[in-house]
Amino acid sequence: MNPTIKDVAQKANVSIATVSRVLHNLGGYSDKTKQKVDRTIKELKYQPNAIARGLINKRTQTIGVLFPDVSSAFSSELLHGIDEFVHNHNYSVVVCNTDQDGKRTLKYLQLLREKQVDGILFSSEVLKKEYYDLLEDMRVPVVLISSQTDFPNMPYVKIDDFQAAYDAVDYMVTKGHRRIAMISGTKGDPIAGTPRIEGYRKALEAHGIAFNSRYLFYGDFMYESGGRAMKSILQKAPEVTAVFAASDEMAIGALSTATQHGLNVPEDISIMGYDDLRLARMVNPPLTTVRQPLHDIGMIASGKLIDMIESGEIAQSQICAHSIVERQTVRNIT
Repeated sequence: MNPTIKDVAQKANVSIATVSRVLHNLGGYSDKTKQKVDRTIKELKYQPNAIARGLINKRTQTIGVLFPDVSSAFSSELLHGIDEFVHNHNYSVVVCNTDQDGKRTLKYLQLLREKQVDGILFSSEVLKKEYYDLLEDMRVPVVLISSQTDFPNMPYVKIDDFQAAYDAVDYMVTKGHRRIAMISGTKGDPIAGTPRIEGYRKALEAHGIAFNSRYLFYGDFMYESGGRAMKSILQKAPEVTAVFAASDEMAIGALSTATQHGLNVPEDISIMGYDDLRLARMVNPPLTTVRQPLHDIGMIASGKLIDMIESGEIAQSQICAHSIVERQTVRNIT
């Protein structure tokens, strides 16, 4: 017969609640107690029963994560942080790919409802009212990642996109660039689109540089769209000396297209990205970019969600710090 949590508690001479807290890394016990419980678990070869545990605490120890594009490098780096934190706290993850325009978001929310997940991490997408209404019906905690909303009880973890874009363009201007094009994300996107464009415009304005609509191009945050936008820049605004892209993938697409057209980066044109993905360090030349601490954001958001699940209290939103990572794709022309 398989040992139970009660057997562990009796042999270790502690309460069942203490064993449970040790299993879930919840604290409230001494190191000596933890060592004793861990030793007893090994001696008895105790395996926690997820079904039985769920019947006791009415939880499945599972959280749902929704991404608009699971295959993107951006989602991958967030997911590493999420999975690391969640695994260390004895939860598991169900990952859902909602698609770029959210075509499958409602379908996946229904699926997560059927699976009775304990909470949801909602990433990089606008929280529409139809989503919010369904989440309210589900009565599970939700934390937004790289998104935010005015709906109540929806804490978020992100960086300040306006300020990050402002700082990127300010950096390029201090390097002597005044004809700076921007490759924005999806047109009209209120989360990662409009705030970054406003940061771009305000940084130009702060340096007495008039905004030129001919220098604003749109992509979809993906590599291919960055390449297409760069081709348009070379055709329609060949006088620009620098390009700020609202994602590293678009910046790398732009870099590739510039190279294909016989330009050297940064000697002929400077390019700056946004995110600081691992790819930014791997391209040649390595990409100067705005760093979002994506791994940390994933961990912080997971921590807030699990705290909400365990305590029933709403977490506070958090703006994480960004920084400029200077590599080799922006030339000083002063």
